Amino acid sequence: MTAASRTDDCVSTGKLAERGWTPAAIRRFLGDPDRTAPNPMYRSAAPMRLFSLARAVAAENTEQWQQWRAKAVERSARGKAVAETKRAALLAEVAALNIRVPVMHPETLAERAVEHRNRVNREWAESRGYDVDPADLDGVDQATLRRWMVNYLRHARTIYDAALSDLYARVGRDAATDAIRERVYAAIAGAYPALADEARRQAAERQAGL
Repeated sequence: MTAASRTDDCVSTGKLAERGWTPAAIRRFLGDPDRTAPNPMYRSAAPMRLFSLARAVAAENTEQWQQWRAKAVERSARGKAVAETKRAALLAEVAALNIRVPVMHPETLAERAVEHRNRVNREWAESRGYDVDPADLDGVDQATLRRWMVNYLRHARTIYDAALSDLYARVGRDAATDAIRERVYAAIAGAYPALADEARRQAAERQAGL
């Protein structure tokens, strides 16, 4: 049995990537795999492409591969620098956003929050062919009402949704999303001290990805 025919002496494309290989480099320097094997995680997936480790190491020791690798590292460093610049610029934009929360009477806010919740529920149900009974302000417990009030302020009375939509496909989107959420929740807590605990709870929940 040859070295290339033994699974233990072969490496997957994932292991090659850990050594600095890219798909293009594999095609250029190694060509076809030395063998294939069933995917251990998904039996219906395409077979794993395995390459002789000895052949990969030999390629890595050539001048051509080392020149390619040096250029690849340089390109990666440039790309990371550009990405970091874009990320910093986006966070600066977020920091400059004018996030304001309108102050209204608690009863008015409660009524509008329930109306908003009913509208959201109705639209969701209609899109799926369901009927849903509207909530009544007198029948909503206080914890749920506070949650709905914060949600109403966040979605309907701040720039939260519009600001998040502007982040689509931009570098630094995740960090910017967290920053916008933090600022919006802080603004709600500042404008409505009675909702501060709920705003902080929701902020922590979303920060944890719940």
